[in-house]
Amino acid sequence: MEPPRQASAEASLRLPAATIFLSAFLLFQVQPMVGKLVLPWFGGSAGVWTTCLLFFQTLLLAGYLYAHMVMRHLTHRHQVRLHGALLLVACLSLPLRLHPWFRPTGGAEPLGRLLGLLMLTVGLPYLVLSTTGPLVQAWVARRGQVPYRLFALSNLASMLALLSYPICVEPFLPLKTQSWGWSVGFVAFAALVFSLARRHASEGPALSLPHAEAAPSSPPVQTWLWVAFAALPSILLMAVTTHLSTNVAPIPFLWVLPLGLYLLSFILCFDGTRWYRRGLFLGMLPLLLTLMSMSLSPDFRYADYRFEALSAAAGWLGSVRGQVALFSLGLFVACMVAHGELARRRPHPRFLTGFYLRLSLGGALGGIFVAWAAPHLFTTYLELPLGLAAAAALAGLALAWDPGPRSRWKVVSAGALGLLTAGLGVHALRLDRDADRITVARGRNFYGTLAVFDNPERTWRTLAHGTITHGGQFLDPAKADRPSTYYGPDSGVGLAIASLGEGPRKLGVVGLGAGSLAAYGRAGDRLRFYEINAMVEPFARKHFTYLGHGRAAADIVLGDARLSLEAEAPQGYDLLAIDAFSSDAIPVHLLTREAFALYFRHLNPGGILAVHVSNRYLALQPVVRAAVDAFGWQARVVDTESDQDEGTYGSTWVLVTRDGSFFDRPAFQDNEDVKPLPAASLVWRDDFSNLFRALK
Repeated sequence: MEPPRQASAEASLRLPAATIFLSAFLLFQVQPMVGKLVLPWFGGSAGVWTTCLLFFQTLLLAGYLYAHMVMRHLTHRHQVRLHGALLLVACLSLPLRLHPWFRPTGGAEPLGRLLGLLMLTVGLPYLVLSTTGPLVQAWVARRGQVPYRLFALSNLASMLALLSYPICVEPFLPLKTQSWGWSVGFVAFAALVFSLARRHASEGPALSLPHAEAAPSSPPVQTWLWVAFAALPSILLMAVTTHLSTNVAPIPFLWVLPLGLYLLSFILCFDGTRWYRRGLFLGMLPLLLTLMSMSLSPDFRYADYRFEALSAAAGWLGSVRGQVALFSLGLFVACMVAHGELARRRPHPRFLTGFYLRLSLGGALGGIFVAWAAPHLFTTYLELPLGLAAAAALAGLALAWDPGPRSRWKVVSAGALGLLTAGLGVHALRLDRDADRITVARGRNFYGTLAVFDNPERTWRTLAHGTITHGGQFLDPAKADRPSTYYGPDSGVGLAIASLGEGPRKLGVVGLGAGSLAAYGRAGDRLRFYEINAMVEPFARKHFTYLGHGRAAADIVLGDARLSLEAEAPQGYDLLAIDAFSSDAIPVHLLTREAFALYFRHLNPGGILAVHVSNRYLALQPVVRAAVDAFGWQARVVDTESDQDEGTYGSTWVLVTRDGSFFDRPAFQDNEDVKPLPAASLVWRDDFSNLFRALK
């Protein structure tokens, strides 16, 4: 039987625990929801998720600063009044909705506009939620109870919210319903806060913390170690998320896995001392950091190893499953080390809000480095290999400034980690070198990395976004005007253009790339490209000749294609090609029923819509079929293989037209590459889509 005092203490924590659990659940449930809400306005790129994480981390810092300041300078009664006022104003800002003030226009840098949109959409409710954890824990500490397990509880609620969204919420509820449901949850949270505040006020003066007056303050080195140990997991979280979503499986919900592991490490490390086994995790870290760093080399999986087992292991680690497994495990171990060392150095509860403030400062600094500084400093995703080197350095630092007794083992281990740091740093700076290709140009911005490569013989040039080719061209002038890669004469878009007839044609293309489709232009034709990434046009004009040598009059409209098409009068296109890759996937908002209605508005009565759906991970043909069936139009899929001699890649295009007799033309008759579409899936709408059902 529990002692009465212990039972009473546990009962007194139920309301604070419920309040913290609900606040943390709402805090992380809203992140993917708002990310999905703003995604269509900014092209569906991985940069949207990175910016969202930066915004939420920065607002979390503001919330912790607020909690720290009010606990230091306001009485409990004034804290309740101020917090109650903020809660009421936040409730009045609901439900969540996009504000047209920050609707993007043209090709301007979207980072500031996206941050402003997020602030108006969810800023105040998120700020109030972010203050709850440290504020309520501080109220609990005033009663003489140690609140650190409530921190683990909040992270558990965060992880449950994050994982439940793509499984239980997104597949079944439209965004409008999600927004209203979340708003109801926020009102319930406000009621819990008011109940908790009234209960604490009715219990009389706060109890003094045991030995609070004798609790020593933390030295400056210790407080800066808190910041460093919080910043590193934030850097690795965002860098690993970018790596996986760009180079492995570029689908928006893949960021849930790294963030879930990040939160799990917080839960385990602050739940107690039994989970973080220092020797185990510090022993695993060097091996995992080395493997992750090596796997970033372009020739990692194809290297000629002396032993067959090593070659097989390298091949698996370079595969999709191997990359996901390796980087997930490596991220988790690195986070366990950083958060475990934080938990070992946590201060007396008297300094709780200051401790949490520095943790949030570190998280925000890590987010600022990856989301803002790195795109300005680097032309490749160098923050990931540098983050791996920093993880080794910080582990060595943890041993060098260990609060426990010094031993020879700690000194030797710290020295070994220092050597590993140097090795990983040198390897990071050598990753840009590629023996199989000659780098002509590189660039990076909000929408990712662009690079132009030549083969060693300088006969072939490609434009790459991340690891995906976005166009190519023969460097031999005799072959330079041939449409190549995914746009050859036998491709779906090539067959469609060839079947349009002899008169002047008006062609629209969503996605510029290298400008390959300009090769089909004839004198008298009009060609209009829609491109969201302002960096693509100078790359296409400087390093490729399709636009310069094209005979059609061509113009380029900068900005998101949907927003641009919505603002234009009907264009009467003979053909409109949707080729807007975001790494390897077409952004979701370009495949919804509303998007197809917009495309059809811009076609002439006999016009053709050509949708490029080549994808390694998503089966997009049933999605297109569902949208086409909703309007009663006709469609065929054209699936071709690669032809190295012609410079063409295997591609899958879906051709859509109101007039089914279009497919009776000679280019489609007896053509084995032309097939009917598979059965339709659920229709995607702007406020509802299900990427899980589209996975291959």
